[in-house]
Amino acid sequence: MNGMAHTLVCFHAHPDDEALLTAGVMARAAAEGHRVVLVVATRGDVGQVAGSFLTAGEGLADRRWTELERSATLLGVARLEWLGYADSGHGERSDFLTPPTSRGTDAFVSADVDTAARRLADILEQEQADVLTTYDPNGGYGHPDHLQVHAVGQRAAELAATPVVLEATINRDLMRIGLDMATSLGLELPSDFAPESFDAWYTPAAELTHAVDVRPQLAVKRASMEAHASQTTSADGSATRSLAVFITLPPEYFELAFGTEWFVDRSRPAGIVANDVFASLAEPD
Repeated sequence: MNGMAHTLVCFHAHPDDEALLTAGVMARAAAEGHRVVLVVATRGDVGQVAGSFLTAGEGLADRRWTELERSATLLGVARLEWLGYADSGHGERSDFLTPPTSRGTDAFVSADVDTAARRLADILEQEQADVLTTYDPNGGYGHPDHLQVHAVGQRAAELAATPVVLEATINRDLMRIGLDMATSLGLELPSDFAPESFDAWYTPAAELTHAVDVRPQLAVKRASMEAHASQTTSADGSATRSLAVFITLPPEYFELAFGTEWFVDRSRPAGIVANDVFASLAEPD
C-alpha cells in the first residue's frame, strides 16, 4: 500500500445494510491495508424472515448478528460493534416519535440523538477514525432507523472531531434507469420499488461528490450479501425481497448495479471529484 494507513468507520442501521451500500469500499480499504470498523445501531430484530428459516429457540436478532459476523469477516472488518439499540421496524418516522411507541423506549428511532451519538463518538475516538460513513438526509429510502443514522452519525462526528464524514447513498438518476431496464427485462421487483416513489429516495447525481469504483471487490460484495440469507426470505413466503433479487442478478447486471459506491461529502462543493473514500483527507506533510 502506498501512503499512510487510515481508519474507516462505517455506521449502519441494520445487518445487511453494509452489504448493499459500503461493502465494496470496506473490502477495498481492508485490502489496501487500512483499518475498517463496522458499527450497527441495531441487530435487525424486527426484520422479516420465513418462519421455517430459524432453528428452534433461535431469535432473529441472533441469526442476523451471526450473518453480520460472517459478512464482516469476508469484508476484512477489524472491529464489529452494536450500538445497543433495538430495531424500530417499518412505518413513518412520526409513528415512533410520539410516545408511546410500538417498539418501546429502546428503539433506535426513539433514542436521544446526543446520547446515541456519544456512544458512537466513543468508538470514533478510540479508533482515531479518519473517515465515518453515515447515510444521506433521506435515510436512503426514508426508513426511520436510516434517518436516525444520518442524525446520530453527523452529531457523533462533531463530538469526536472526525475529519471526514461521507454520506453513503445511491445515484438516484442511475437507479431510475436501472429499474426501468430491470422492468423491461421482465425481472420481478419488490412492490415498493416503484419509479414514481423515487423523488425523495437517495441522492440526485448533481449532489454526489464520490463515485468509488469497487468492481475489483464485486465477488466479495456479492458474498457479503449472500451472508445475510435470512433477508432473502419473507414471513409469508410470497413477497419478493430485494436482496434475493440482487444476489441472483447475472454478473453483467450485478456490475452495473453495484460496481460503483456513491457518497456525498458535504464539506466539498457538489460534483464528483473522488474515487476513494480517503480522498477528502489532507495529504500528510
